[in-house]
Amino acid sequence: MPAAITHRQLTIFRAIMLHGNLSRAAEVVASSQPTLSRELARLEQLLGFDLFDRLRGRLRPTVRALALMQEVERSFVGLDQIAARAQELRQLTTGRLRLACLPALAHALVPHALSVLARTHPDLAVSVCPEESPWLEQALGEQRFDLGLSETTQAPTGVQLRTILQANEVAVLPQGHRLSARPVLQPGDFEGERFISLAPGDPYRAEIDRMFVQANVQRHTGLETTSAVAVCALVRQRLGVAIINPLTALEMAQAAGSGLVVRPLSVAIPFTVSLLLPEVAAPHPLRGALVDSVLAAADQRGKLLQTH
Repeated sequence: MPAAITHRQLTIFRAIMLHGNLSRAAEVVASSQPTLSRELARLEQLLGFDLFDRLRGRLRPTVRALALMQEVERSFVGLDQIAARAQELRQLTTGRLRLACLPALAHALVPHALSVLARTHPDLAVSVCPEESPWLEQALGEQRFDLGLSETTQAPTGVQLRTILQANEVAVLPQGHRLSARPVLQPGDFEGERFISLAPGDPYRAEIDRMFVQANVQRHTGLETTSAVAVCALVRQRLGVAIINPLTALEMAQAAGSGLVVRPLSVAIPFTVSLLLPEVAAPHPLRGALVDSVLAAADQRGKLLQTH
């Protein structure tokens, strides 16, 4: 296109194409019909071809005008995106915050954190991406997320780690189970019980199995699953008892009609939640607000765990 063509001329052309007549187009661009006619004639002269056929006072776009409009629209879409980005910057909401977390934390901790965040930043967009270890820690090390929540105690390269919650694994039982009458469960209490295990390779599965081996306790371990939420669903159906992380146990037991009972263990199997913050990438301006909300939720959950 000739270099002499101006953005205003293209704005006028677009307005005429969108509204079909000079009168309405003049209102949209805050100008007069005679001015639009002159600018349109000037644009056609610069292009070297007519853009409209004049039929009884009406303007009908030519084939060339329709083709040109496609290019003009691409340009204006780009301008709209720039304007939206400027608005985000003005409000310090530069796109979505990206939060990666373990699936169990996406269910039992993140919703509470986002509830806290919504009170102060109701329009802030957040993408929650559940990921398993070690892919979660790898993604944080590659700076693909703004922050992460994991059970690791080792910071990936280029990531700051902060422990935000420490508790112990707990037992989950069907309501009315014989063990629910006991305030604290010993390893020997599980002798002969149908036991729902976490998946092989899960670090907590290894710790739980080691505890029972050391106590010389035999269980029936026919069921296993990768998900602590799924474990609770199986326990609710009275398919066995289990030991899982305390956050999921608390969340599931608090649901109305859960049919679950949570009991502490006499043997401590530590459970840790760590906040992971990438250090290389420039942080989102409101990452701190989400971090504060996560810390508040972790503190609140931690206090509830102490009372259960």
